[in-house]
Order: sequence, then C-alpha cells, then structure tokens
Amino acid sequence: MEIAKPIAHGLHSDRPGVPLLGAFRLAAGRTHEICGAARRCLALWLAAETQGPVIWIRPAWHPDRLHMAGIRDRIDPGRLLSIDAERVEDLLWVMEEALRAGAVSLVICDLLAPPGLTAIRRLHLAAAAGAGGVVPLGLVLTPGTGGAPGVESRWQLEPDHRPEALGWRLARLRARDAPPGEWPIAHTRAGQPVIATRAAILA
Repeated sequence: MEIAKPIAHGLHSDRPGVPLLGAFRLAAGRTHEICGAARRCLALWLAAETQGPVIWIRPAWHPDRLHMAGIRDRIDPGRLLSIDAERVEDLLWVMEEALRAGAVSLVICDLLAPPGLTAIRRLHLAAAAGAGGVVPLGLVLTPGTGGAPGVESRWQLEPDHRPEALGWRLARLRARDAPPGEWPIAHTRAGQPVIATRAAILA
C-alpha cells in the first residue's frame, strides 16, 4: 500500500467525533474497528483524546489485559472502567447497552474475532441512540486484519520499532468517506504519537 497524504476528513465539521493524530476524526454515533498487533495502543491514543470515563470491555478468560502502570504515559488509568465479560455473547451485549446509555463518550470492546453484520448494525443503532445526552463512539478491537462488516471505518496499527526510536505503521483499511491509506507514526520528544515528519518529531 502506498504512503498516503493525510486528509482531515470531517476534522473541522460540526459532526461529533474523536480526533486522531491531528489529521483524522472518527465519527461519533457510529462503531469503528481497530485491528493489528498494536490495536490496543491505537485505542489508548483515541481514548486520550476524549473527556471523562472510558468503558473497556474484555473477555474475562483471556490472559491479555492492560497493564495499568504501563499506560500511564498515554492516559490516566483511573479513567478506564474495565468490564470483564464472562461469556462470548456478553461482550457485544455489554457494549450495546453501554453505547445506548450514552453515559460515556467512548466504549471499547476487545474481541477475539470480528463480529457479524447484524451485531455491527445493532451497535450503530445503540451509539446513535445515546440516551444519556452523550453521542458515544464505539470501538471493536479485533486481531489480525480485522474484517467486521458494516463498520464506519477500519484501522490497523502494527509496530515498526527501531533501536533508536519507537515507531508504528498506521493503515486506514476502510472508511465510508475516505480512501485507504498508510502512514508512519513516531513519538515526539514529548512522547506524543504523530504522523512521522521531521518537523513533527522535533516538536
């Protein structure tokens, strides 16, 4: 995939959304997918752009979980409300109910496989309902290259670290209002993730 010029689709529109790396905006009231080996890292970058609590739903039986001491440089761990679902079917049910409540701006669900189209449609409807006055954004995290049908957008983040610096490769695999693209990501001197240009890294 060729390196694409970032286009701030919807970044200056009145539509509610969550900014990403200063170049993109993920629409609220919809469900998006994040995949790849560094999917949780990208989810934390998005969470850091929101205000208030963030709901993070995960399978209780799976060994992978966030290390709170390790994410302090990205987000205050006290903002994360972790929910351990006991059954596979509970994961999306809890996410749907959390979105429908409209009490928080971001609901993240860490899945072991992409959900089907019916489940995604239900999540879209729940996010759009937002009964609590907040228009929430839903994120489903999936392994590999993802593949949940019907999502508003699909993003992939893979590590691309070097001995001298941390790095990642961000790809937009699918979006309703933007073409696919790929961008190198680096850390600034202040430790913030940015699209890798010399000026941005030295900021």
